[in-house]
Amino acid sequence: MVILGIDPGTTIMGYGVIRAGRNQPELLLLGSLDQRKIKDHYEKIARIFDRTLQLIVEYKPDSLAIESPFFGNNVQSMLKLGRAQGAAISAALYQKVPVFEYAPRKIKQSITGHGDSSKEQIAKFLQYILKVELKPETLDATDGLAAAMCHYYQQMNPVQAGSSGKWEDFIRKNPGRVSG
Repeated sequence: MVILGIDPGTTIMGYGVIRAGRNQPELLLLGSLDQRKIKDHYEKIARIFDRTLQLIVEYKPDSLAIESPFFGNNVQSMLKLGRAQGAAISAALYQKVPVFEYAPRKIKQSITGHGDSSKEQIAKFLQYILKVELKPETLDATDGLAAAMCHYYQQMNPVQAGSSGKWEDFIRKNPGRVSG
């Protein structure tokens, strides 16, 4: 199973592709689409669609995991983020790739066991889990990778209702993801 994870954004879109094996997921690609120099918002949306489509054609993912927009105070930012997400989702649907949407808090919790984790904490956990070196400049990309890993965990070991969210429960349920 190949999973494409995307952290949508009109300025920077992070993405990661993993192959889910029987034992351990494998990182296939980690990257970002940097659009800071592009002024036209609609050109940015088109580029998000195009890049997502390229990733789908090249890696042939079985699913797309995407971070859902979080609610903030800036309505214009939310609108732009929703458009970015819609462009990526449209590319997946165009290629008949199933889409799975996860809240930022759910993604963080699936990686670290805590929904308030920082980007740096997420990157450290992903580095350990995937046994790869992640550089600080890849933090936007690791958010996309985290979405892919969240979906992987949901597919391999769906969270049961009524989970307490306590570290003790996380450690008991995920002994392979915790080091001594």
